[in-house]
Amino acid sequence: MTEEQILALHQQLREMRHDVNGRLANIVAAAELMRLRPDQSVAERLKLLLEQPHKAAESVAEFSKAFEGTLGLTRR
Repeated sequence: MTEEQILALHQQLREMRHDVNGRLANIVAAAELMRLRPDQSVAERLKLLLEQPHKAAESVAEFSKAFEGTLGLTRR
C-alpha cells in the first residue's frame, strides 16, 4: 500500500466517522426533543430517527467497500 492510498483511506475513515457521529447526534437530539416536548410533531421526529441507522450503515458500507478495493480484498 502506498502512502497516498493510506492517506486517502484515512480521509475516508474520518469522513465516515464524522457522518456516523452526526447521525447519532440526530438520534439523540430528536429523542431528547420528544422527551421535552411530547406534543410537538412526534411523527416527523420518529421519521428522522428511523432514517439515521440506515444512513449510518450506508456510510460504513461505503468505507468498507473502498477499503477492500484499495487492499484488493474480495468478500466471500
